[in-house]
Amino acid sequence: MVRIQAFVGVTPVMYSRSSEPVRFERDCNAVLVPQGDVVTLPAGTVGYITQALGGSWTVYVEGNLVRIAGQDGDAIGKEPMTPPTLPEGATDADVERLVWEQLRTCFDPEIPVNIVELGLVYLVELYRPDSEQGRGVRVRMTLTAPGCGMGEILVSDVRSKLELIPTVTETDIELVFDPPWNQTMMSDLAKLETGML
Repeated sequence: MVRIQAFVGVTPVMYSRSSEPVRFERDCNAVLVPQGDVVTLPAGTVGYITQALGGSWTVYVEGNLVRIAGQDGDAIGKEPMTPPTLPEGATDADVERLVWEQLRTCFDPEIPVNIVELGLVYLVELYRPDSEQGRGVRVRMTLTAPGCGMGEILVSDVRSKLELIPTVTETDIELVFDPPWNQTMMSDLAKLETGML
């Protein structure tokens, strides 16, 4: 873990006038985008929210982007995301629907499009864990660029959001790179959002 007062070595990213200013109310762990390094921002740090999607926040601070996880939203005056719920007696189809909903709350910190619409999710399947009741969820996913430092952060985000689903007791999330991702895998909505349609 690194405690920092200022960031160096990253190309500055401009924020828009519509970005929301924030002041960190307490020391807060964050992840540098796109490197994936964990840093600690001290209380009193000022920044601008550039993306608030899926229960996490991308914040522009001193020329760098950092990702603030949902459970740390209070550090910037934000409420955490409400956990998902299932009806009593939910079927596998109900759970699978909720899995896809949760995956749609996982965003690349630099792109305002969820990983499903980006075409990064290759496989989702439910299974029954051997030694316990409940359900397991297997996900095979990829990245827009194999060398992206945010890979493990996205995997962790997927895992934590799927583990919030009632009856899910196990997750098996793996990054794969075959087939390699390309822009044709994006949905029309993702292409529209990113100006590629």
